[in-house]
Amino acid sequence: MMLPTTVVGSYPQPDWLVDRDLLAQGVARTALSQLWRVEQPWLQQAQDDATVLAVREMERAGIDIVTDGEVRRESYSNRFALSLEGVDGENTAQVVSPSGRVTRVPRVVGEIRRTHSVEERDVRFTRSITDRTLKVTLPGPFTIGQQLLDDHYGDEEELAMELAAAVNEEARTLVAAGADVIQIDEPWLRNNPAAAERYAVRAIDRALAGLGVPTVVHLCFGYAAIVGGDKPTGYSFLIPLADSCADQISIEAAQPHLDLGVLADLAPKTVVLGVLDLADPQAETSEVVANRITSALTHISPERLVVAPDCGMKYLPREVAYGKLCALVEGAKTVRAAVGGEV
Repeated sequence: MMLPTTVVGSYPQPDWLVDRDLLAQGVARTALSQLWRVEQPWLQQAQDDATVLAVREMERAGIDIVTDGEVRRESYSNRFALSLEGVDGENTAQVVSPSGRVTRVPRVVGEIRRTHSVEERDVRFTRSITDRTLKVTLPGPFTIGQQLLDDHYGDEEELAMELAAAVNEEARTLVAAGADVIQIDEPWLRNNPAAAERYAVRAIDRALAGLGVPTVVHLCFGYAAIVGGDKPTGYSFLIPLADSCADQISIEAAQPHLDLGVLADLAPKTVVLGVLDLADPQAETSEVVANRITSALTHISPERLVVAPDCGMKYLPREVAYGKLCALVEGAKTVRAAVGGEV
């Protein structure tokens, strides 16, 4: 289908599943078990139910390429990172950002090894409840490496390549379990462009090697609910991804009013373009979405464009997230009809 619709990954978790006030305090890197409102003996069942709700809302809105909503995760990255041998999530460290914010982070204390799959059971469950194209997301190796304190390797590139091997092992398992598309999330590419320039593409290529399904790299400027304020109108690291092995590059464009001229520089990749502003507390109209898509088509052909929200939707109220997805689908239909594609 021309101009298919998708989500970036997350969808709002129900209030009965998570403490949303705690969720809003930041993106967890260490374990945050107190986030869950359901006790452990019943948590997996509750997460299954929440997954059904998320998938059904995506289907009802008309989304073509769905995810499981990432409802089992405390953050987009900590669940996988903390599963790895060599990562110590108990004896953590503190890091201080340039702005003075103190964050507790896991430590790398030994060789990185993936000893078991984190998402295989989840993918099999989601595959059993939907016949839509299923995208599965994983944190990318560059971003995971930037979110850990390395007390073992002493070489951030070596660490990233070991993480990439672990991500690749997990991704292969998830494809076998029924994933139609694999996406890795790499928002930290923009935080450390100098390091990204040195080794990010090599790490991404290692993570996505040999999967046999369409692959996506997602990068953004951070969750609107967490970052706040004005966002840059351009990425500090983006164009080199055109040389990666990823089939698709997923970027945030609506809230930051991205200079869409960059789309031409990403050829021959397919671009997953954010056309929903997640800082806007109201659902866009389908006309607004259609105008954003049409603006992109002055720089890229419709055959190379997938439309999506800017980022994960987990911090939105569910009714707002659903309204935005409905506008996304209707806006895409409008443009599809205008350019002669199948509605």
